[in-house]
Amino acid sequence: MEQQHLLSVSDEVFVNGGKSSLTLSVDGILQWLDGGLIRRCLSVEKEVLGFSKVGRLITIRALVQTGADRFCFGSSAEGCLTRKSFVFEAVTEDSLRNLCEKIQGYIDSLGRPKKLFIFVNPFGGRKSASKMFTNDIKPILEDANIEYTLQETRYQLHAKEVSCSLDLTKYDGIICVSGDGILVEVVNGLLERKDWAVALKMPLGVIPAGTGNGMIKSLLDSVNQPCTPAHATLAVVRGHKRSLDVATIWQGETAFFSVLMLAWGLVSDIDIESEKYRWMGSARIDFYALKRILRLRKYNGSICFVPGPGFEDVGESNDSCVDSMEPLIVPRQHGYQGPNIDLKNLNWRKIEGPFVSVWLHNVPWGAENTMAAPDAKFEDGYLDLIIVRQCPKLALLSLMSELNNGGHVESPYVVYIKVKAVILEPGPRTDDSMKEGIIDSDGEVLARGKGTYKCNLKSLMAYDKIQVVVDQGLATLFTPI
Repeated sequence: MEQQHLLSVSDEVFVNGGKSSLTLSVDGILQWLDGGLIRRCLSVEKEVLGFSKVGRLITIRALVQTGADRFCFGSSAEGCLTRKSFVFEAVTEDSLRNLCEKIQGYIDSLGRPKKLFIFVNPFGGRKSASKMFTNDIKPILEDANIEYTLQETRYQLHAKEVSCSLDLTKYDGIICVSGDGILVEVVNGLLERKDWAVALKMPLGVIPAGTGNGMIKSLLDSVNQPCTPAHATLAVVRGHKRSLDVATIWQGETAFFSVLMLAWGLVSDIDIESEKYRWMGSARIDFYALKRILRLRKYNGSICFVPGPGFEDVGESNDSCVDSMEPLIVPRQHGYQGPNIDLKNLNWRKIEGPFVSVWLHNVPWGAENTMAAPDAKFEDGYLDLIIVRQCPKLALLSLMSELNNGGHVESPYVVYIKVKAVILEPGPRTDDSMKEGIIDSDGEVLARGKGTYKCNLKSLMAYDKIQVVVDQGLATLFTPI
């Protein structure tokens, strides 16, 4: 007999005016006859959020596919999710107690979070995160009987400060209702703690409420689910976890920990300089991308890298690269001390500029509408290096259009390389040696060179050699499966 037919419990109940057996199989499928006629089923693991009882009434609260003519596990993920309640009246006190014990026992066996610390960024994206939490996220958490502590971020790096000192023993996860920026702050905060190794086992979740939302888009798209608050919240409720690579970016005594991407050249220019058109909303990116491509810049410089399997022959061999690899100087007395990787005897390669764009990606999607690195993995210990050098403007327009439509770009002008470590030495623009570029990572401006947008502002690093090494599986994420 197949496991799905084995019953954990089966008791008589009244439902919608009819009498039926409510059964729970050992693999967590609830089944009953609705009104004595239509067979319904729910997956406790995939759809059921929680339940409550009042008298002999049992109310099952679930998140199911909208528009389905029946509710059953494994439904298509292409539509919206809707909260639904199903009410059953137990025939006897014994059946009530038996059903509740078995259903609760199965839910408890799933290892779901029971208390969360939630950051809400009211300033990100369309500034709708607070409203989204109240209308879309809070009801799901309440249906799942999840307690939470809410913290609205008030200024840049607020989430990092809180994460540095948060009592993690009180929580089963940290959630960021924001874009990718708050997640990055949390990771950087956890890495500065004395107990960073334990802290990074705390699962982190993201609910899309920002401009980019690349991390949660990558997670949900990996299982063909749409990037919506409901799907992201359900991923948290279900409690599945996966590891996430973290890249250490450093220059002398300054370090930044990246979970999403690093950009230099065209992509960084568009991302940062388009801020002057923020009044245009999300259209600012497309508008400024077109403007920047029509007046294309190229940058001198070089990239040294340690390639992953299958990419050992890309670029030119250059053993002297490792000689320029400077040690990470961490002045902190505690916290993560940086990657413990011996790079001296590895296969270093080099590519010389000029470059149109250089992109380092940890996950496939840089934003909800930009899949720059379709082969990037969350925990394989490698970053995807995407390089564009000589590229005609029309080809570049087509390339960017494909990226913005979530396409996999196959182009002779684009080089994809899996890398373990990178040394980026950025140079000036080819058309004006007095003007340099911008390097940003996960929305944080790492360096602003001479003559760049807001170059008078202080940045984290100097526009000079920057080193990157990835640590495999350092952080932990809530994941859909």
